[in-house]
Amino acid sequence: MTGVVAVVGGAIKAATLLLGLGKITFVPTLIAALAYYNYDLMDPENHPRVTKELRKEYDFVVVGGGTAGSIAVNRLTENPRWSVLLLEAGGHETEITDVPILSLYLHKSKLDWKYRSQPQDSACQAMVDRRCCWTRGKVLGGSSVLNTMLYIRGNRRDFDLWESLGNPGWGFEDVLPYFKKSEDQRNPYLAANAKYHGTGGYMTVQDAPYNTPLGVAFLQAGEEMGYDIVDVNGAQQTGFAFYQYTMRRGTRCSAAKAFVRPVQLRRNLHLSLWSHATRVLIDPKTKRAYGVEFVREGRKERVLARKEVILTAGAINTPQLLMLSGVGPREHLEEVGVEVVYDSPGVGQNLQDHIAVGGLAFLIDYEISIVMNRLVNMNSALRYAITEDGPLTSSVGLEAVAFISTKYANRTDDWPDIEFMLTSSSTNSDGGTHVKNAHGLTDEFYNEVFGKINNRDVFGVFPMMLRPKSRGYVRLQSKNPLEHPVMVHNYLTHPDDVDVLREGVKAAIAFGETSTMRRFGARFHDKPLPNCKHIPRYTDEYWNCAIRQYTMTIYHMSCTAKMGPSTDPMAVVDPSLKVYGVSGLRVMDASVMPRITSGNINAPVMMIAEKGSDIIKKDWGFKIAPLT
Repeated sequence: MTGVVAVVGGAIKAATLLLGLGKITFVPTLIAALAYYNYDLMDPENHPRVTKELRKEYDFVVVGGGTAGSIAVNRLTENPRWSVLLLEAGGHETEITDVPILSLYLHKSKLDWKYRSQPQDSACQAMVDRRCCWTRGKVLGGSSVLNTMLYIRGNRRDFDLWESLGNPGWGFEDVLPYFKKSEDQRNPYLAANAKYHGTGGYMTVQDAPYNTPLGVAFLQAGEEMGYDIVDVNGAQQTGFAFYQYTMRRGTRCSAAKAFVRPVQLRRNLHLSLWSHATRVLIDPKTKRAYGVEFVREGRKERVLARKEVILTAGAINTPQLLMLSGVGPREHLEEVGVEVVYDSPGVGQNLQDHIAVGGLAFLIDYEISIVMNRLVNMNSALRYAITEDGPLTSSVGLEAVAFISTKYANRTDDWPDIEFMLTSSSTNSDGGTHVKNAHGLTDEFYNEVFGKINNRDVFGVFPMMLRPKSRGYVRLQSKNPLEHPVMVHNYLTHPDDVDVLREGVKAAIAFGETSTMRRFGARFHDKPLPNCKHIPRYTDEYWNCAIRQYTMTIYHMSCTAKMGPSTDPMAVVDPSLKVYGVSGLRVMDASVMPRITSGNINAPVMMIAEKGSDIIKKDWGFKIAPLT
């Protein structure tokens, strides 16, 4: 009886958290709450079971259960003769993570590593302590559990550039089949284009079930500006489009849901959650990785790998683990007291990220936008539970995307330098609660800039710079593996980045001035920013100041263990993703990118893991089916 009471009590608590309700009718609350709280009882692909008794040795040990790790264990266990262990520092997804509109509510939760960059004057000046919040998923499925589910592959020239940098096999025509391999495209018009899209893959990709009237208007405004309506994952990237989402039947389709749950009954797959990897075990004489040390339930444990250790821990944790294991810049490792196994100066360097200017909000005259306290209620919850539709399926208002070229890009070439993230919401749309907290804004900044438009109807334009020239780095704070690393973003330290992002802001203002958007009564919320009041508004100098205030990471940290030829002294892995200087060790996540891709990076990480898994299979003599 105690268990029943706990479930019912937990269900009511879950409903209250999800819907933000106070005292309401008990029965409908209970119905809606049970639908979320007992999710696993109704889902045939329920949470994967954790392996209680681990073996001492596996063929492959995969460290990090995010997007790349989820794919790696799926593909490697296709060979029934290989045993594979997945180590993940976090736990399972929750019933809340499935609800698209609540993604920002997951930031700074127990599912987040809660990273913050070092204080810097070059950007993030409106944030608490001038530190950017770097949300990273600490959960099975990784950041695919916390992100906004945007499926964007990048530009073909990104991958051709990778190849030209000395990485054969990573050109666009080589990687396109791996994008298609993962994909189950549910838009029939896109799926019909078999050259660029796949169907039947593990990852569901679909259009949004719910759009506000602003969504279509965004595309019409793009046409008014002279741009085409395109499939941004097709033949042409430049133009406007509705987003494609990693979503299934109106709920989040994380990498864990897509790739781990369907194969959880494979006997050669073992899963250990709440298992924080602390170092890779490397023989100092042979320079061979032979296992992983990790902490589980407060105890230090170790597991051995017969064939390989595969790091899929992401662009922050992977370089941290390499350095803790003695692979990294010699001088730095000696400084923090880590015994050097191999001097690899590129580990943790070359950090790249996409940043946008936050808070470009346009007030409108109609109650049609995503205002949280108006749309998140019992009616929308019941609609969501019954029809898998309605405002709760909105990805925090993200409806359309645009890839445009500023004057610093070649407009005759399809390689734009700015991405517009077009939203039927903005920073003020939840009254200064979770969005402000997720972005790390100070109370003073938020209240001065957005306080008077709390919960007002708006749309937002977030201009995101696609190919930054500024480079940051990740270093160890100490040799304590449980201590967060030092993260230095160096945003906007290259003057070209300032120029490009400033032009992106100007284009965003022009977008709001189109006759299409003016029909909604659109007017830019041009409240002067606190540290820029002394500069005349709308001048280059003012925008140069503004972009350093509300600098918004898009959480695309990458490139910190770059792939490159042996002649590149800063390369950490070779084109087969093997770590230089250490045998039996590979990296297979966003950190191997030599340059960041032109767009949101979850889809490219899927591709890297798919291709990397095939490389491993070939290296170990497992026959793989040809791809088209």
